[in-house]
Amino acid sequence: MPHRTRPLMGLLLFTGVNAILVQTITPVYDFVCFLPFWERRREEIRQERQAASFSNGTNSTQKAAQSSAG
Repeated sequence: MPHRTRPLMGLLLFTGVNAILVQTITPVYDFVCFLPFWERRREEIRQERQAASFSNGTNSTQKAAQSSAG
């Protein structure tokens, strides 16, 4: 007796699994994207960029203007 395929059962299973995955993607995305590690890393990158801009002298004219005005 040959193996019978059941396309409707396969389609229902596929749809059910996708529905479950769609419902769980938001909490997983929020968990991964808003971990404290990423917040700390973002702050470190901001501080590094700020330090680099100060060391490159991009704010030297602003510092000179503030010191002469103050």
